[in-house]
Amino acid sequence: MSEVRTYQNLSKLVTRIRDDLNDKELVLLYAFNRTGKTRLSMDFKGRGKQRNRGRADTLYFNAFTEDLFTWENDLENDAERGLKVNYLSKFFDGFTNLGLEPTIDDYLSRYADFGFDFKYREVQQGNEAFTKPYFVSFTKDGQENIKISRGEECIFIWCTFMAICERVLDGHESYKWVKYIYIDDPISSLDDNNAIAVTCDLAKLIRRATNRKRDDGSSNPIKVVVSSHHSLFFNVMCNEIARAKEDEPKVRHKRYFLHRLNSEGKYSLRSTEDTPFFHHVASLSELQMAADPETGTLYTFHFNALRSIMEKTSAFFGHTDISFCLKALDNEDNRALFNRALNLLSHGSYSIFEPTPMGDDNKALFRQILNDFITSFQFDLPNILGDTTTQANPS
Repeated sequence: MSEVRTYQNLSKLVTRIRDDLNDKELVLLYAFNRTGKTRLSMDFKGRGKQRNRGRADTLYFNAFTEDLFTWENDLENDAERGLKVNYLSKFFDGFTNLGLEPTIDDYLSRYADFGFDFKYREVQQGNEAFTKPYFVSFTKDGQENIKISRGEECIFIWCTFMAICERVLDGHESYKWVKYIYIDDPISSLDDNNAIAVTCDLAKLIRRATNRKRDDGSSNPIKVVVSSHHSLFFNVMCNEIARAKEDEPKVRHKRYFLHRLNSEGKYSLRSTEDTPFFHHVASLSELQMAADPETGTLYTFHFNALRSIMEKTSAFFGHTDISFCLKALDNEDNRALFNRALNLLSHGSYSIFEPTPMGDDNKALFRQILNDFITSFQFDLPNILGDTTTQANPS
């Protein structure tokens, strides 16, 4: 059993991750939604500013990065549609004289088939004036100022970030301050094909970052943290980083399952290096804790989660729907009851962001379905909390 360590708050967790990066080049974190990954990335960034008298040391990609771009529909003229750019951010410093557009276009052409055009203006910052982008419009098939989808927005912003990372690794003056790159959920709006392509490209960039050298040949890595709730992304990333590359040293890394312990503000890290990572098995363990009558809390969206796990299990065994899982149950009456319940209760618009507690009858039914399913398929569930949890930094 991998050791599980518990941390009293995000600050203690940040200390652990930064300590890991003293002798590793990369930390990979898998965590479910609503765990606090975005807040963790911001606390990690904030710790760097505390240590460096207000000077940042972390280039990050997360929901805040995406907020630097705001869609404008031009309702008045219905002509100039595109993304407004918050040019005051240090994120855009390199646009002044680096010519990032060709690199952005190189990445974007791998995932999408639309073009873009930045507009610039002179910006006064302190006693100096800089030319920075303030707007970007999009084209396709000869048509200008097109509306792009939310997924296309996300991939464009991601490609912009990757182009900036390239300049960081080149050691350009505009980004000399970057010692760490922190990436949180880069592919939340992508289909699986693009998710794999993005992951492979990111893995190449991480290898380059962690193996970076000075002109004299000495090691000068950029340390990297990547967190995600996307199981496919996480698995592909682990495989790409673990794979030996000719004439390249291995990337020294740690990978963890990050879990928030109920609503107490405490967190646990479980190393996944020695344990194959199975997303739906870890999800089952999460559901089992939620279903605990004494310590757990069941919400209506948990029926959606259970049905999703059954669908993944059925697909793993080569079947098309959850009837395969239900047929494995011993009691015929229960099979019919569970089928009706899952069909009815897993198709509501139950949001994890506005959770509604289950009624007592549904709680009992959910626990029965979950227990029979786990017993029938003999899952060896990971003990997320650990039998002998190591208490780290209890203060």
